[in-house]
Amino acid sequence: MKRTAFIAIVGRPNVGKSTLLNAILGQKIAITSKKPQTTRNRITGVHTVGEDQFVLLDTPGIHRPRTKLGDYMVKVAGDTLGTSDAVILVVEPHGSVGDIEANIIANIRRSGLGAVLVVNKTDTVKAPEIARTIAAYAEAFSFDAVVPISAKTGKGVEVVLQECERYLAESEWFFPEDAITDMPERQIAAEIIREKLLRVLDEEIPHGTAVSVEEFTETKDLVRIRAEIFCERQSHKGIIIGKNGATLKTVGTYAREDLEKFLGTKVFLDLWVKVKENWRDSDVRLRSFGFRQDE
Repeated sequence: MKRTAFIAIVGRPNVGKSTLLNAILGQKIAITSKKPQTTRNRITGVHTVGEDQFVLLDTPGIHRPRTKLGDYMVKVAGDTLGTSDAVILVVEPHGSVGDIEANIIANIRRSGLGAVLVVNKTDTVKAPEIARTIAAYAEAFSFDAVVPISAKTGKGVEVVLQECERYLAESEWFFPEDAITDMPERQIAAEIIREKLLRVLDEEIPHGTAVSVEEFTETKDLVRIRAEIFCERQSHKGIIIGKNGATLKTVGTYAREDLEKFLGTKVFLDLWVKVKENWRDSDVRLRSFGFRQDE
């Protein structure tokens, strides 16, 4: 008997939602960074075990938006609840319920969905702080389960999946048994490149970047990828390229390493940097980068 469940992974930025998804899948499909607001679109991860298929929906971090891109990201996170069977709320062990988390809980309550609370980053604090966090959230909402984990080390991740088994219902699968995501390889390539920009660049600049893969050509032993990196200011372009192209070369080296692991073949990566001023507040430019408010 085949069973399936669509489960949204929600929370504020930088709590480890994408790291949790990657840990469950055992393979990296969602980019991660210490910088907040890394995930911009909903990312679908598929984990099939025996007759059970978990469809995990990693969402952008819920925050107070300052740009139209931010509005889009928050809308994607909210809309995902409407297409899910259950929710995983990921929080950090800070001992109390924040305003953003309280708002998410209110949305979960209104939706009537079952929910598992995941307290992540437990490897960074002592047990009393974890206990205070669990008590605070237990008072705020009756979660079906509470699971302390460290997505970074993998501790407790399997328990999260076990607790989500309660949401599985008899149904034909929506994805092939060997699928891990519905994202096309071009989109994954663009996301990997953007992750390396987040890794290499400082502060605000990487949040003002977008990546478009213009060429993705596969041959027997090589994948050729040409990608354009867009930034908001001419001064940012110089920083992204770096002296004698050093920064862009570093981004390319890191990206190529991950792409070769994911694609299982050699990759030739050609990166270009262009300027599109204030694209994060332009409806036309947001749509050109695949951020569509009407979806």
